[in-house]
Amino acid sequence: MTTITQTRSRVVSSRTAPARTVWERACRVDDLEPSWGEAVLIRMRQIAVFLLSPREVYAVEHNDPAADGAPVMARGIVGSRGDRPTVASPLHKEIYDLGTGECYSDPALLLRTFRTRIVGGFIEIELED
Repeated sequence: MTTITQTRSRVVSSRTAPARTVWERACRVDDLEPSWGEAVLIRMRQIAVFLLSPREVYAVEHNDPAADGAPVMARGIVGSRGDRPTVASPLHKEIYDLGTGECYSDPALLLRTFRTRIVGGFIEIELED
């Protein structure tokens, strides 16, 4: 009987409401230079934003997963791997996919990514509420 109670407790505690997301305005599209990153501060979180074309914007965590969380990703080198846009860390040169956060040079690393959209000339980033 004790085992069943413990199992039920685990099942109940693992059920959580899905996270609610909100779109936060980051900056004007015109504030960014193509293929260059900028750091923005939204809700006390630093996010690196990259404008690749007037309609293509990426946002990733500004903290470098390979450098103990150093806030440097906006200064990374923008490039591509095939048709995938990438950013290379300015410190250790790990290469991350801007869309998925996957690290091509070290599969154990992952860079957090955020969805973006352009509304009325402004870049918006989706964050958990």
